[in-house]
Order: sequence, then structure tokens, then C-alpha cells
Amino acid sequence: MRGSRLDALARRALDVVVSAVALALLAPLLAAIALAVRLASGKPVFFVQQRVGRDGVPFGLIKFRTMRPDAPGRGPAVTIGQDPRVTRVGQVLRRWKLDELPQFWNVLRGDMSLVGPRPEVPRYVAGYTPEQRRVLAARPGITDPASLAYADEAAVLASYPDPERAYREIVLPDKLERSIAYLEQRTVLSDLWLLLRTAWTVVGGGEVRGGAMARELSRACSATDRR
Repeated sequence: MRGSRLDALARRALDVVVSAVALALLAPLLAAIALAVRLASGKPVFFVQQRVGRDGVPFGLIKFRTMRPDAPGRGPAVTIGQDPRVTRVGQVLRRWKLDELPQFWNVLRGDMSLVGPRPEVPRYVAGYTPEQRRVLAARPGITDPASLAYADEAAVLASYPDPERAYREIVLPDKLERSIAYLEQRTVLSDLWLLLRTAWTVVGGGEVRGGAMARELSRACSATDRR
């Protein structure tokens, strides 16, 4: 994988500064989202799932909970289209990628980086080929080219008759190939460019999109998903 020790130090410094500032600035929004999840569908507010990190070391990836508490026993590991397990508030959080915000804490802790291959669950990693396992040499991230290419992954999977098989055999191999290709030529500057592209994809449109997000979250929070 391309990169010098100086690149690695600069990338880690960027991770720490950006994640710390993001958590501080977003604190009111994070509190509002936590309250919305709690009011609409009860506890827990966060969903912590074991993922495989750099060098194959597992860690707990943190998200706001977007599914019903009993979701793991009610369907596949992947989310497909309009998955009925997703709560009303969860639908809004997923639409605006707000469920991912707690991962800034994973970045600050050093479990993840701002830019890097998305971490997978152990059972998928167990099926990696030797070539695919090269992604484990890098710290996993919140975003990378594969994440942008599959920004609406649930809709893509919904087009297949067996979505989980399609994820294992089609989507995941393509994502890993894209991630490895990026890791071969990444620099701190290319990481910064990816962060800007991701930010534009998620929040492009400024106040108009922000207002729409707030309205959707308010409407969703007024309904209950406790059943």
C-alpha cells in the first residue's frame, strides 16, 4: 500500500482534529438525534456492532440505532430497500447519513480513520481472498470511493432476488476492489478531496437540505415505533 510514515502521521493528525471538532460542533445535533430515537422507539439509542479493523483486530462500530431493537432476529444481515425493520426515525437518519455521526468517536479513539475501506462484520471477512485481505492493512474509514459508489446500497441490493448472496458475491467484491485500488495511490490530499466529495454528497444544498432534514426528523419523531 502506498504511503510514508509522514503521510500516516499527517492522516492521524487530521483524523484527531476533524473528529474532535466535529463532535464538539455537532453535540446539539447528536443530542437531538438521541432524543428522537429514544422518544420514537425506546432504548437503546446506539447500535454497536463488532467489525473487523486494521490487522484483523475487532472493534465496536457505533451508530445511532435505526432498526427496531429485535431487528437481528427478524431478517438478513444486510438492509434491503424499504426494510420494514427500519423505524420511521431510522429512515430519516439513513436518508441523511445521520446514523453514521457517532463514528467520529471511533475515529477519535483510533478504531477508524476519516477515509478508508468500510469495516465489515467478521463473517464476511472470513470469506476474503488473500488479495481482498489487503484492505486489512489500512485503518478502516467512514468514507472511501467504494462508499460513494454505493451510497444507496440498500436500493441496489433490493434489485436482486437474493440480496445477501448478491452482497457477498457481487457488491462486496466490487467494493473491496475499489478500496484496494484507492489505497494503492492514496495521499493526504486525495483523502481531503474524498472528504469534500462526501460532504457535498451528504449535505449539498446547504440550508434547503438542512431544513428538509429537520422537518423529516420532526415528523418521524412524532410517530411511535415501539411495537
